[in-house]
Amino acid sequence: MPLHVKKGDVVVVTSGNNRGKSGEILSVNLKSNRVLVKGVNVRKRNIKATQQQPKGSVIEKELSIHISNVSPLVDGKPTRVRFKTKADGSKVRVAVRNGSELHVLRGPTKSKA
Repeated sequence: MPLHVKKGDVVVVTSGNNRGKSGEILSVNLKSNRVLVKGVNVRKRNIKATQQQPKGSVIEKELSIHISNVSPLVDGKPTRVRFKTKADGSKVRVAVRNGSELHVLRGPTKSKA
């Protein structure tokens, strides 16, 4: 099944603790159906002291969100996605909200003429 979001899309979180926040997708994990969104679901992690970094530190890191909890952002609002095959054979992702093309998945097919 094709995914409704991909790396580089701007998405909004539709459910969970970070509902309403938006950001760009940094990575998509197909195996676990999770996405990493920039600036969303940020947690603090303590780094143990090492010889290279004797004091240790606290870093902020984005954790993944399930792919079903995000939607592409179109005109400032979340939208669902449809997949449309055009007459020339190209396949595109289309926003349901306003019908705009989000991304071309496959280019036009070559005809045998």
